Amino acid sequence: MTMLSAQDTATLLPYPDLVAALRAAALEVAAGRIACPQRQVMAMGAGGTLLSMVAVGADVAVHKLVTVVPRNPQRGLPTIQGQVTVLNSHSGELLVTLDGATVTGRRTAALSMLGILTLLPHPPVSLRIYGTGTQSLHHLQAISALFPGARVQVVGRTRAASARFHEAHAQQHALLAPAGAQPAADDADVIITCTTSAEPVYTVAARGGRLVVAVGAFTPGAAEVAAATVRGSALYVDDMVNAREEAGDLIRAGVEWAQVEPLSQALSGNGPPSGAVLFKTVGSAAWDLAAARVALRSRAVTDLSHSAANVAPPSVHATP
Repeated sequence: MTMLSAQDTATLLPYPDLVAALRAAALEVAAGRIACPQRQVMAMGAGGTLLSMVAVGADVAVHKLVTVVPRNPQRGLPTIQGQVTVLNSHSGELLVTLDGATVTGRRTAALSMLGILTLLPHPPVSLRIYGTGTQSLHHLQAISALFPGARVQVVGRTRAASARFHEAHAQQHALLAPAGAQPAADDADVIITCTTSAEPVYTVAARGGRLVVAVGAFTPGAAEVAAATVRGSALYVDDMVNAREEAGDLIRAGVEWAQVEPLSQALSGNGPPSGAVLFKTVGSAAWDLAAARVALRSRAVTDLSHSAANVAPPSVHATP
């Protein structure tokens, strides 16, 4: 078994491949071909959370054990830390261990991209990301990979935070808009909230033709999107089981769960209704399983390339 670093894990998880694997996994979950029980969540320390998540497919099984500590950036530590263990479903063989924070960040951003591809009737022209942390950077990278011609603005809690993010990443992302005053959010096709805020950071009324992707809140008491905006939108979630327990944006808005659809419904051909749409993601071990599949395929290709490169070419002798 190999334990991979964060950088090695990221290299094995290109965003286009992740989006395709997530699409397949969502349909497998809906068809009962991936077993994925509700995750275990335990309080840990002052505001920290321990998450244990498992999923089993026909080919591989995964166990993700990660901690989420919102105060860690103040300590110079990542908010999310942990690992994803990948096993062969038939033999139980340990195949690889991936960096848990990297898997979480990249598959979450890829899931948002799948939501955009599925729930927005046209490619996005302009996107706005709320938050300036690691998850926002993952989303910026995913947008650059999937929608390279789209304009992106990243909005921090303060103008200074927005400016720091822009300064750090503008050279790598040419269409990242300069930081400025807090926008009215009137021109964006897609809004993505990637904050740790327990209170709404996006309060603009629901608007037809706009997709809101709510990513950051993962506890029933936290909400990044205003209740009125939630209630005015057609609602989709990535995982119905976990959403009922953890989707604070929907829970605090008091939505009727009969009106909420899993993303798999739209993927199956029942496209989204016209009007405002909100896609709430809470995460699932099934998405980690999808990422594990991508990592194993990428690693196999890399190993094959290395093997081919290390084979000495046959000797060629000039004819006398």
